[in-house]
Amino acid sequence: MSAKRVTFGSKLGVILATVGCAVGLGNIWRFPYMVGSNGGAAFLLVYILCILFLGLPVMMSELFIGKTTHRNTAGSFKELAPGTKWKYIGYNGVLAAFLILGFYSVVSGWTLEYVFQALTGSLKGKSVADFTNDFAAFSSGVWRPIFWTALFVIATHVIIICGVDKGIERASKVMMPVLFIILIALCIRSLTLPNALVGLDFLLRPQLDKINSSVILSAMGQAFFSLSIGMGCLITYASYFGKDVNIQQTAVEVAALDTLVAILAGVMIFPAAFSFGIEPTSGASLVFITLPNVFEQMPFGSLWSFVFFVLLALAALTSVISLHEVVTAYVLEEYQTSRKKAALFVSVGIFLLGIICSLSVGAVKGLSFFGMPLFDLFDYVTAKIMLPLGGMFICIFVGTHIQKRILKEAMTNNGTVRFYFFNTYVFFVKYIASVAIGLIFINELGWVDYICALL
Repeated sequence: MSAKRVTFGSKLGVILATVGCAVGLGNIWRFPYMVGSNGGAAFLLVYILCILFLGLPVMMSELFIGKTTHRNTAGSFKELAPGTKWKYIGYNGVLAAFLILGFYSVVSGWTLEYVFQALTGSLKGKSVADFTNDFAAFSSGVWRPIFWTALFVIATHVIIICGVDKGIERASKVMMPVLFIILIALCIRSLTLPNALVGLDFLLRPQLDKINSSVILSAMGQAFFSLSIGMGCLITYASYFGKDVNIQQTAVEVAALDTLVAILAGVMIFPAAFSFGIEPTSGASLVFITLPNVFEQMPFGSLWSFVFFVLLALAALTSVISLHEVVTAYVLEEYQTSRKKAALFVSVGIFLLGIICSLSVGAVKGLSFFGMPLFDLFDYVTAKIMLPLGGMFICIFVGTHIQKRILKEAMTNNGTVRFYFFNTYVFFVKYIASVAIGLIFINELGWVDYICALL
């Protein structure tokens, strides 16, 4: 199967598709929120260090697995460790991707609703209370959220059935440059606002006394979340790499561009927020309430709101495509079916799951599991349990199961590319990254505070 496997058609396609895999809503709203609630530039400094010393080694490990096997996430572990239980890491990634798609496609659909509202001028003249009430009424509704979810799933499905080169790569070559152009335009507009430099100072001037264990753990968690580690996306996309693709260079370029998007998101949000005296908050309230209110107070507010929500929709689409491909590639290869049938099976599954997730925050809000609506439960289980565990066991797998000779041959393209810090990379993967992810795991579950209290 690997001999017939399609690959990305160009180096640019490799970079843009893989960057699209990493870049998502987490870069646009989660990163600024994490910066805002963890000491500003102090968090940014720790975040960049985590990307360099932890994120990059783990990313390279996932790219190695995919490129070496040219198989889907589950199939990769079956090939590298046949007849062992390591295959369950792959299954974990596929299942996590599918569950994430259940609620992520709903949120992605919300971005389309707000693109429509901005385009039709429906956001004009609204107060914060109006934005709050309107968002609550919309997100808890029945048909409108489901309609936009369906539209988003259909758009993703069309790209996926077109294949790797004509679908994913071609879409990435269009969407990623547009995303960067829109983001830069919004940054420029934000920097022209009164008191913009105060927000920029908060983002870029670190106060080292604000760095503590909580900030470090939060920065590590954001680094892995932002790079899409542990969910099978990087393994799946790397399985479409050609033999001449340089894993080291690709990982560095993707990490750099992903970090650039996150920083630009901060440049877009903090000057605007400080200019209007608004503190960035988390989640839906930042994206669908606070920022639209900020944009509507600017000249040509509806235009900037429209551009912003197009940016969000593009970021969401690139992530949904990569997650969809994780599950599609698994169904296609493991069950020996066509891409169209596999994609249709996955898309229908995502839509049905999306309906349930959407209704769980609205019409059937009383239906909960472990005290959480299904929407929140999927978010909690994937982000706080499945992804950290997946990333940790990938590090352990590469660090202990893969022979260093095989690893080095793959990382250097059989000796044609230099790897100056190979032993350092192996050490970080085997000992540092796995422990760090373990700390993130117990911190995300709230166990760090509990353990500290016992001590």
